[in-house]
Amino acid sequence: MKILALILARGGSKRLPNKNILLLGEKPLINWTIDAAKFISEICDIMVSTDSNQIKEVAKEAGAFVPWLRPDKLSSDESSTADAAIHALNWYETNHGKVDGLLLLQTTSPFRTSTSIKEGIELYSKFKSNTVIGVSPTHEHPDWTFKIKQGAMTPLFDKNGLNMRSQDLEPAFIVNGSFYLISPHNLRKNKSWFIEPLTPLIINSKIESIDIDTAEDLHYAEYCLNVEKTISKI
Repeated sequence: MKILALILARGGSKRLPNKNILLLGEKPLINWTIDAAKFISEICDIMVSTDSNQIKEVAKEAGAFVPWLRPDKLSSDESSTADAAIHALNWYETNHGKVDGLLLLQTTSPFRTSTSIKEGIELYSKFKSNTVIGVSPTHEHPDWTFKIKQGAMTPLFDKNGLNMRSQDLEPAFIVNGSFYLISPHNLRKNKSWFIEPLTPLIINSKIESIDIDTAEDLHYAEYCLNVEKTISKI
């Protein structure tokens, strides 16, 4: 099994400027993801696609493969993740040979572990290259959600769920952004990771499922990191 790990790290981020290289603990955010993907035998390269020279240098120093800067047309707010991923995949396979899967690892999931990455790759191999997506149990069950129109609330789904105890509801999961593994063929054909059949990589750890998109998310990640350090000293 030959897997290309890909990190898409655009320089522009409106909600959290310079997000990909902001410090979390004692290292840049992108380094957490690079470090988690190292030393996994199925991963042939950890490739970073970025339009930023600063991110490129940080990623290279951390041990990632950064052969070029991403073209401007694939780096705007309107550019799709799939198009940027296919651009990187096409270049890699042209220059370094075919791969069995493309693994997208977002920098916004810094506490994703090497163990989870290995488990996801095992699922991909076991289920004959179905797309594997990282998911976590939802904290707010969809059967207890509403839509509001003209000031009135109505259930988003079957209203019977509103009368059920939480422990009686069918377990529900949400994509946590930490792991997307797909075959090159499916990505090129569909330009999406959400191609059925989907195989879930279930991550139950709330810490591992943290997804950083705002300053508040980053502060919470710092808090969790400090709590773990404190616990380890006890």
